[in-house]
Amino acid sequence: MKKILALVAAMAFAVFALAGCGGSQGADSSGAKVLKVGSSIDFAPFEFQDEGQKDYQGFDMDLIRAIGKEMGYAVEIQNLGFDGLIPALQAKNVDAVISGMTINDERKQNVLFSAPYYQSGLTMVVRDDEQAIQSFQDLKGHKVAVQIGTTSAEAVKKLGGVEVKELNTPADCFMELKGKGVDAVVNDRPVNDYYIQKSGATGVKALEERLTSEDYGIAIAKDNADLQKKVDDALKKLKENGEYDKIFAKWFGEKK
Repeated sequence: MKKILALVAAMAFAVFALAGCGGSQGADSSGAKVLKVGSSIDFAPFEFQDEGQKDYQGFDMDLIRAIGKEMGYAVEIQNLGFDGLIPALQAKNVDAVISGMTINDERKQNVLFSAPYYQSGLTMVVRDDEQAIQSFQDLKGHKVAVQIGTTSAEAVKKLGGVEVKELNTPADCFMELKGKGVDAVVNDRPVNDYYIQKSGATGVKALEERLTSEDYGIAIAKDNADLQKKVDDALKKLKENGEYDKIFAKWFGEKK
């Protein structure tokens, strides 16, 4: 979902970062262990900062704080440009990165990843009383709203036989759906789920099927398998004790 790491920018950042102070997990003035985490705070509902709010908010932010607590670490979050996250990790300026980052083979060459913590991809929203549309194959012969210039627009056009209506924002798409101008909305899963949860939308429902699928993971330096194991163990415990589900429900509603 996020843009691919720009090689030139990455190399430039790495040279600069190596000149600064490095180091892995440290301690604060009270002696408590600190996990330094990098994130690009511009991707609601995963990481963002509301006006007037001091702390960063979002699903990723709540999750990494819970993981840190489970590990016995205080979490210190640094706001960095997305292209600078992996270079900062490689330069030891941060210990981990959580930022809606898709696990892929290119990134695996440079970092370790935790177990997947969120499965994204393209999903659709329809009206509650819609019976004819149960899957993406059912969209043929129907009108579908998508945000202009997105991967969802490209993917729906490739299905064929679908009348695609491109609108400026996700909010415009949902308004068109509720006004019966279209039969479905296709967008990234977190956008759809967050809209329904945040707005308390009624009369619509998100379908579980994904047209595409991608996993988000927490990135860790290639030479820090010990931290990778600690993060994975903590994430596993949060899923077992129900804390993960509570965080998920806060941002996206109850898990289906």
